[in-house]
Formats: sequence, C-alpha cells, structure tokens
Amino acid sequence: MTMTANTAVPGIDDQAIAAPAAAQFMVALDVDGTLVDHDGHMSDSVRAAAMAVVDAEHEVIIATGRSVGALLPVVAQIGVVRGYGVCSNGGVTLRLDPDLERGYEVLDKVTFSPRAALTTLRDKIPGARFALEDAHGNFLSTSRFQDASFGIEARGVDFGHLLDTEAVRVVVNSAEASTDEFAAAISAAGLHGVTYAVGWSAWLDIAAAGVTKASALEKLRARLGIHRSRTVAVGDGSNDIEMLRWAGRGVAMGQAQAAVRAAANEVTASVSDDGAAAVLRSLL
Repeated sequence: MTMTANTAVPGIDDQAIAAPAAAQFMVALDVDGTLVDHDGHMSDSVRAAAMAVVDAEHEVIIATGRSVGALLPVVAQIGVVRGYGVCSNGGVTLRLDPDLERGYEVLDKVTFSPRAALTTLRDKIPGARFALEDAHGNFLSTSRFQDASFGIEARGVDFGHLLDTEAVRVVVNSAEASTDEFAAAISAAGLHGVTYAVGWSAWLDIAAAGVTKASALEKLRARLGIHRSRTVAVGDGSNDIEMLRWAGRGVAMGQAQAAVRAAANEVTASVSDDGAAAVLRSLL
C-alpha cells in the first residue's frame, strides 16, 4: 500500500514548452521488479530493449527506491552515459556525465527530520530494524541492518543517533512481523509530515513530505522541456503509484498488486516474462 502526505506534484504549463523533439520520450523505469527480477537479474531481452531506447536518444531515467550506489550499476547495464537518475524514491536526483569526477553530480536532494516518524514506529513494530540515508550519502543502521538497495555498507549506530540525523531516506524492516502485521502496525502508527510506502515484505520506505518519484520526475520534465503526453513510466511497487499516475502513459508490471495496476493506464507482462522489454520495444 502507499500512504502519503502532501503528494500533489506541482506541474509545469505544457503550453509553455516550445516544440520538443517530435520523437523523444521521457521514459521513467523502476528497477526491482521491473528491470530486474527479485534476485537482481536483468534478462538479455530487457537489457537489449533498454539499450535500444537509449540509442534512439529517448530520455531514459531510472527512478528507484535504491540509493545512488545501487542505481549506478543499473544505468551502466543499460548504457545510460549521460542523462539523469532519480534515487531514494525521489529524495535524490542525479545528472550523469562521464566528464564529471564521479561520473555524476547531485542536482537535488530533499532532507527531513526523522525524529517524529522513528519515535512513533519504534514501539509499534515487533523486531524493528532501522536504517537511514543521511544528507551526505552515508547509511546508518541499527541491529546490523544491511541491504543491497543502500549501495554502500551501513555503519552501525544506536537508535538515538538516528533521531538527530538529517535524513534523505529512512528504511524500517522487521524479521519478526508478517507482511500483514507490519502493514497494520504502520497504518495504526498514523505517521504525519512524511511520505511513505509499504513494500512487498515487512519493509517501509520513508521520505520527506511530498517527495516521491513523481515529484522528482516532474522537476526533470520541466528541465528537459518534454510535454506530459511524451512521458512513459513503468513500475510494479507501491512506491511507483504516484509515478504511474503522473506519466502520460503509466504501465504496471503484470505481477503488481491491484492498487498499483489501478494507478496505471495499462498492464504489461510480469518481470519473469520480460514485461518491461515489451513496453520499451513499443517506443522504437
């Protein structure tokens, strides 16, 4: 499920956009469950289709809950050398350029105080583990919590340290609660002043109020001057709902839950059947 506060995406006036390249699409692609399966594998069909869309000079933008270090290998796999990326569910936006020292620069970063959310959740989720991406790109975590989506190894800290750290992204996970128990606990917690999405498992991502993949993509759309009708988004998770609604053509993956499918204009095949490849080939 997705529960958000202040999720309206400020738009730009399409009438003010002067004649974008007729053939160019802005294509926003989720990663896990869309470009790669839940083992992190990208099929040859998906890779080839994504590379073909990049080669056709469409604006391909990875939009993921992953942090920077876990996004970069994906853009390399599909051949995006110059362009943009959206990380941390919209909390961080990158400009990719091989001429830059690290191959990218941070264009935008939205931080928030996690204190209220963390203190609200601490006693409501059995066996909760917490991790936090700070304003400098570091990850801090309790209970030896590590995950590939962090992109770097988290440094262990006590819970109190997290409360006063300015955050881009907060992750909450439980090895003890079932998915239903976890979702119920989050719902009962009544979080305010943040945007959050509950994942497939006992997993919660928290960002600043109003920050989603869609909010970051809309800023990039304004920067690129692309008409809304030329935007395409593909995703499968609850953190993709706003993005699918934002896009001129929002496509849900076949295995997506009902709420995600309902937010889309169409549904493609599942990740195991290379659904993203079919969408990408349709743009060529």
